[in-house]
Amino acid sequence: MKRKIALLLAGIMACGMLAACGDEGKSSSTSKSTSAESISAQSEPEEEVTPEAEQTKLLVAAAASLKNAYDEKLIPMFQDANPGVLVEGTYDASGKLQTQIEEGLEADVFMSAAPKQMNELNDKGLILSDTMTDLLENKIVLIVPAGSDSTLTAFEDIANANSIAIGDPASVPVGQYAQEALTNLGIWDSIQDKVSLGTNVTEVLNQVAAGSADAGIVYATDAASMPEQVKVVAEAPADSVSKAIYPAAVVKNTQHMEEAKAFVEFLKTPEAIKVFEEYGFTNALS
Repeated sequence: MKRKIALLLAGIMACGMLAACGDEGKSSSTSKSTSAESISAQSEPEEEVTPEAEQTKLLVAAAASLKNAYDEKLIPMFQDANPGVLVEGTYDASGKLQTQIEEGLEADVFMSAAPKQMNELNDKGLILSDTMTDLLENKIVLIVPAGSDSTLTAFEDIANANSIAIGDPASVPVGQYAQEALTNLGIWDSIQDKVSLGTNVTEVLNQVAAGSADAGIVYATDAASMPEQVKVVAEAPADSVSKAIYPAAVVKNTQHMEEAKAFVEFLKTPEAIKVFEEYGFTNALS
């Protein structure tokens, strides 16, 4: 009997030892697995975070009448072809932009609505002369509010309007062209008490579109941008006014010479000229 009890106790002890060994094996296996996963995780390379490429920023100072063509099509076209360059446009009367450049505006490219402003900047050594290009031509037109009962049919008829919107000849090229044409037609002095001077061509256009002026003188391209608000009744006689030429050039003190030159060259491409023509400009290169 004692022998049987001894054998039974020995068996129980053996089973306990085997169980302990099994648990130790599992623990060792789990430890090895965790260790392997840790090593694997450490060996995986961290994902590189590449910072966005720095873009060169170009500032283009351009006549107000160019805003739609630039913002809607030309600037996006240039940026698509030059992903490292970001172009910003600033638009106003060419005379105002000329003054701003003289006073230190850090523009890279200048495009005016008349040669006068470009030539004056060039005479002061502020323009890179060999990049100057007479790029476009525009037309000077007489407009009235669309739907009005205006009887104006010729450019000279502006003398019959009760209120007239014209760009300020002191700084606005379209105002200078208007003054030239009306002076040559002999009616400039007689309309002075009816004239409201706008600070740029867009202001003149908006005055007529809103009906706050009976008539106004703007570029054909500006009139075409508001066909439902204004109506063109006449074009300035060719022998009364100089051609409205738009020159473009690189500003001499640009910090981005290569990109600025590339932008001016882009403006001369057939693709860019086609866009300008869609907005009513005429190619002056040909």
